[in-house]
Amino acid sequence: MTADQTEDAAPPILRLAGVTKTFGPIRAVDAVDLDIRDGEFFTIVGPSGSGKTTLLRMLAGLEKPSAGDILLRGERVNEVPANRRPTAMVFQSLALFQHKTVGQNIEFALKMRGIAQATRRARAHDLMTMLRLPHDYYSRPVTRISGGERQRVALARALASDPAILFFDEPLSAIDYRLRKQLEVELKDLHRETGKTFVYITHSLEEAMVMSDRIGIMRQGRLIQIGTPDEIYTRPLNKFVSEFMGEVNVLEVEQGGDGALHAREVARALKGPKLPDGATRGHLVIRPEALRFLGSGETADNVLEGELYNEYALGSRVQYHVKIGARMFVVERLREQRAAAAPGTTVTVGWNAADSIIVPD
Repeated sequence: MTADQTEDAAPPILRLAGVTKTFGPIRAVDAVDLDIRDGEFFTIVGPSGSGKTTLLRMLAGLEKPSAGDILLRGERVNEVPANRRPTAMVFQSLALFQHKTVGQNIEFALKMRGIAQATRRARAHDLMTMLRLPHDYYSRPVTRISGGERQRVALARALASDPAILFFDEPLSAIDYRLRKQLEVELKDLHRETGKTFVYITHSLEEAMVMSDRIGIMRQGRLIQIGTPDEIYTRPLNKFVSEFMGEVNVLEVEQGGDGALHAREVARALKGPKLPDGATRGHLVIRPEALRFLGSGETADNVLEGELYNEYALGSRVQYHVKIGARMFVVERLREQRAAAAPGTTVTVGWNAADSIIVPD
């Protein structure tokens, strides 16, 4: 899917029609069509070089499209600069003024608009309350607060002018894991509290899955699939999306005359969904959580035997690597369902046909 089709009757707050950006011979963004709904949390995910940051910069007014149109509430804004749009950006670097206080950073856009000092200060204090910043930080230099607190100051500054849309350019990519998880929750809560439209860019699947209402997967300048986190995780349109959305087991298969799927890598005929009409090859995708260890007398539609190569504790979950033929399979279980076998022993794993999907290249 290269365009977003929605059944919602309400017009989108932001619409892209054939938006393209070229840099000389390089087509960084290639004819993107997209509707973003008012009040949704929309995340664009893609590997480095996929065009996601260039796309965001065009949406924010920091770059002009080479072709196509960007419509904000139905009005074409291709030529409208960032400071004249009802939008705000939270940058990866945060771009805070290091020589200013917390309050001065939050109030900056309001001061540029000539808003009275008392009004600015009241707005800053309201936002500091919302973002859990102590009011006595108002006069504290921004260099004397923690990394997480600086993230909150950047958010407060973006919200100060009451924008219709907030754009986020990978704001959590440079912080440690524990703080990132905390801020993911706070961002999702903030989205609910404000009701504003959030457009978020990240290369992290985990961030996108935790926070988003919908996700757009970007590759080589194009949006190749758009959907809810559950739709994209359970029904990827191709091999790239299935692998990008996390660790997954993918087997190249051919449809045999007997109707079975033949996988050379494990030298087995497997049960699973049929290939699309006219196709003779495809990829069978099995999520790690769909695989299970089989004990004596237990069975599944597909059963394979291999060596338990290693196990990795992931908090409440345990991930196992099982070597079957030349392939390493990934099995994921809850901690209370962990395998009794030790690495180096022979194990049997299985999955049901209904727990797998077929995708093209």
